Amino acid sequence: MPAPVPPKAPVQPVRPVGQRPAASAQGNAGNSMQRQTPAGNRAPQSQQQSQRPQGGNAQQSGRYQNPFSGAQNRPQNGGNRTQGGAQGRPNGQNRPQNGGRDRGGMGMDKDYVPNTPREHFQPQPIVRAQTPKGGDGQNKQRGAVRVVDTRSNAVDLSKYDEKLDTFDNVADSASSKPEASRVKKPTAATRQQPGGKGNPFAGKTNNQRGGKKQQAPIKKAPLNVQIPDEIVVSDLAARLKVTAGEVVKRLMMMGVMATLNQTVDYDTAALVAEELGAIPSKEVVVTIEEKLFGGEEENQDKPEDLVERAPVVCVMGHVDHGKTSLLDAIRHTNVTTGEAGGITQHIGAYRVKVKGRDITFLDTPGHEAFTAMRARGAQATDIAILVVAADDGIMPQTVEAINHAKAAGIDIVVAINKMDKPAANPENVKQELTKYDLVPEEWGGDVICVPVSAVTKQGIDDLLESVLLVADIKELKANPNRRAKGVVIEAKLDRGRGPVATILVQNGTLHPGDIVIAGTAVGRVRAMTDYMGRALKAAGPSVPVEITGLDAVPTAGDEFNAVEDERMARELADRRRTSAKEENFRINARASLNDLFAQISEGVKTLNVIVKADVDGSAEAVKASLSKLANEEVKVNVIHAAAGGITEGDVMFAAASNAIIVGFNTRPDKQALDSAERQGVEIRTYRVIYECIEEITAAMKGMLAPKYREVLLGHVEVRQIFKISKVGTIAGSYVQDGKVTRNSKIRIVRDGIVIFEDEIASLRREKDDVKEVAAGYECGIGLEKYNDIKLGDILEAYVMEEIKQ
Repeated sequence: MPAPVPPKAPVQPVRPVGQRPAASAQGNAGNSMQRQTPAGNRAPQSQQQSQRPQGGNAQQSGRYQNPFSGAQNRPQNGGNRTQGGAQGRPNGQNRPQNGGRDRGGMGMDKDYVPNTPREHFQPQPIVRAQTPKGGDGQNKQRGAVRVVDTRSNAVDLSKYDEKLDTFDNVADSASSKPEASRVKKPTAATRQQPGGKGNPFAGKTNNQRGGKKQQAPIKKAPLNVQIPDEIVVSDLAARLKVTAGEVVKRLMMMGVMATLNQTVDYDTAALVAEELGAIPSKEVVVTIEEKLFGGEEENQDKPEDLVERAPVVCVMGHVDHGKTSLLDAIRHTNVTTGEAGGITQHIGAYRVKVKGRDITFLDTPGHEAFTAMRARGAQATDIAILVVAADDGIMPQTVEAINHAKAAGIDIVVAINKMDKPAANPENVKQELTKYDLVPEEWGGDVICVPVSAVTKQGIDDLLESVLLVADIKELKANPNRRAKGVVIEAKLDRGRGPVATILVQNGTLHPGDIVIAGTAVGRVRAMTDYMGRALKAAGPSVPVEITGLDAVPTAGDEFNAVEDERMARELADRRRTSAKEENFRINARASLNDLFAQISEGVKTLNVIVKADVDGSAEAVKASLSKLANEEVKVNVIHAAAGGITEGDVMFAAASNAIIVGFNTRPDKQALDSAERQGVEIRTYRVIYECIEEITAAMKGMLAPKYREVLLGHVEVRQIFKISKVGTIAGSYVQDGKVTRNSKIRIVRDGIVIFEDEIASLRREKDDVKEVAAGYECGIGLEKYNDIKLGDILEAYVMEEIKQ
């Protein structure tokens, strides 16, 4: 056996790369390569286990540790693997080859003899270092690792010490982290547990294996569902997030047979939702009206915000019983003389002061044609003054006014007018009032009856005091510190100012510049005046004003509101306009269909009429009056009724509809007149409604088919027959009674049976043609068609006379 090669230099302890000098021999006896770690930062047990050699220290086992290699404490050739060497071998590095010699790592000299004493051998470590780019191809194939032989080269170990210090600092910082933040490496004991040797997941939980986490089942929260008053079955299924079949099945179990497109009410839908585990609640639908005007709670005024307001009084009664004259006596003006025919044609609103207190009066027309206007006036008032003539008593329109007041729930004060006439009998009036549940106070009732005279001003002050007394009992209050709300009394289209509306503020305060919506009309208040034409800066409760600035003419009786959002107000007006058109279309479609069948079956004729009036209420009144004129044979169809002048567009509409135009207190312009003359359209204008009704009635009579009756003239006996060539048969006749005329119709009667009816072709007496022949004379009669005349035939002469309707 060859002798070992002696070292070139004196034998000195050679410190492996990365190993710090030991403090004492005993301190490193157990583990010469293990770093000394403070007690507080001791490395994990798995690291200690992997660093402990099987057969003593490194010098005894004949191995040195390379701090840059992944194979630590592996036994020599022929040795058994330890527990510590069973793990941590990265990528197969330092795997023993050729009798235990490490490839590119720690190994023995090629001349080493196993029986050589170990103290004669001082191994030199081989250091690995990373090869920079551009190295040789062999090193690239080895994973870019360069081997440095420290036995033949001088190696500066200081830089490796610096790297080792860096590794130590990183290890110390990792060991100083909280125990909960560090993942504990598996130890040898855990690796030896059942689960297979070398199984990296043996003994680990699902979280450690990186698999799916087994979570506890989460309890599903119930579904909250909002359900409207009515809902389609398919929509209900969508809200409950179930199939439609499931909902239908639940309904069938409840005894409700419904398909997908049928609707169910809220109660049924709520039961289905509860059956399916949902929590139902009623859906609150906020309409655009609620957004603009507020809900009921918002419109409720607080008691501390309410103040006393003036009463609104409506004067009602029969025509010509003195309503306007009484109101004229109250406000000391003369209005009646300016009205056509002495009749109030449209509503007027006035405000008067009585002993320092204001009273608002509405003068509603008394004619029956203005029933709708009077009904709207009653709804806007607090107290009704029922005017009854002392010499005339209760009339049909008086009864109608009483019914309107009762339906509106307003108090009635009876003014027995015309007390200055000799035939006045107030007691008779009181007696008649009891028939309609109006018992006077003098007779133990609660109705105040005041005898008055509009001519002599008798009882006017007593009447006003009675009105204020009733108002105090009613405790009329309103909140002026809010947006205005009220009712449209009247509306018209002015040529210079555009749509003009007379409104009554019932609550709140209206200012110029406020945005107002009234029915289908929207606009900003441009000007605001009172009944005397004075401009106002504010209108509080119970104040009637006339406003301009609307984009359309509203309907009398519409409710108006002052709003903040003009865009939303116009959207609401468009919706109302569309709904009104659809409703009119449905009504007209039904009426047209019915008219078609009626005209086919009965031959009923229709008179189309277009009504234009100065104010909207008058147009409605004329329309209602004309509709009442329809009979079984002629029907009046008002195809259009509106406020404003007669325009060329109305004439074109009338020409297309074969209608006539009726104007009430309005006139056509020049273009309309010219167009009507060209197209043959008839335009009739009136100032009093009586004249309008009479002429329309006459026009209806002209449309009726004439009716005739038979008028017997006389009897003629045939006594001789003359047959003349090219002329025919001539009957020599004798007039028995009456007479026979040239234009008479002849009925041939033979043995009491009518043989034929014909007309006279010629009538002669002797040789002269005559127009008639009286009784007792003979004549010759030739007939138009019938020639088979026999002796003894009786000829009845008669004519058809038109009957006046």
